[in-house]
Amino acid sequence: MYITDLNGFQIEVTDLDDAIRITAENKQNEHENQGFSKLDKRLNNYWTDMYEKLKAIKEQITTIKISEQ
Repeated sequence: MYITDLNGFQIEVTDLDDAIRITAENKQNEHENQGFSKLDKRLNNYWTDMYEKLKAIKEQITTIKISEQ
């Protein structure tokens, strides 16, 4: 499956659970040096957006599976 990132690029996702785990980890990262605070904010926005999109897909898949039962 593909999702579109904040920059408009299509990102291929081959393992949804692993992608959710990786984006959750990355949205928590920040530099110790406060000189990188603007970069950290942009990166946090990027990874949070990706995480939320992936979680929404996971929720849709889960809902479909439940309704099929």
